[in-house]
Formats: sequence, C-alpha cells, structure tokens
Amino acid sequence: MTRLIGIDPGLRRTGFGVLEITGKNPRYLGSGVIRPSVIASEPDRLKELYQGMQEVLAQYAPTLAVVERVFVNVNPKSTLSLGQARGVAIAALAAREILVHEITPLKVKQSIVGTGRASKEQVQHIGACLC
Repeated sequence: MTRLIGIDPGLRRTGFGVLEITGKNPRYLGSGVIRPSVIASEPDRLKELYQGMQEVLAQYAPTLAVVERVFVNVNPKSTLSLGQARGVAIAALAAREILVHEITPLKVKQSIVGTGRASKEQVQHIGACLC
C-alpha cells in the first residue's frame, strides 16, 4: 500500500490531494488548499505554508509525494514566488523523509485525464470521481 500526496504549489494557494493505492486500486482520502495570509510579508507567508504542509502531512501520513515542477512564467516575479513556495513544500516533505517525484503540469493532466491539454475543470471532474 502506498499513500500518495500530490501537491500543486503556490504562494497564494497550495493545493493537495491524497490517495491510498493498493495494487491498482486508488482510494481518495482527501484534498484541500493551504492559503497563507495575502497581507502577510513574503517570509511570513512561506512560514505559514510550511506550517500548513506540516499539518497536512501529519494528518494524512503520506509515503510518497508528487510535486508539480516549476515552469517559467512571463512574469519573473511570479516564477520566483512559485519556486519559493515549491521549495517550502519540498522542504516540508524532506523533513519527514517522504520521497518526492517532480513532474510537469502537462504530465499531471496526461496521467489523470489522458491528455496534457486538459482544462483544470476536466482534472477536477476526474478527481471528484475518485471520491
């Protein structure tokens, strides 16, 4: 049995979903969003994200993680913030010695929906079917 957490990092919102996989049978355990305060300083928001990740990891006790790989945005500041949030999420996982795999957003969509060009709504619909 594997308990898998998927993480979509962001400084404003970090989404997560948790599955328990036995053989080829996935079972939905939970999902949610960590939302650091938008009015806090960037260091405080990163701290809140780390604390939120620790709470989620304590609650679900995953054994394996998949974190979305950073892609370069048009806005360099957004790319930097995304990279920092991603680093905090990976640090929280590493602190609990959880193996981390990094995949692109295209690969996430391909794995869930069957096409890398799927919309967020299509991914959410398939995810809801696992509940």
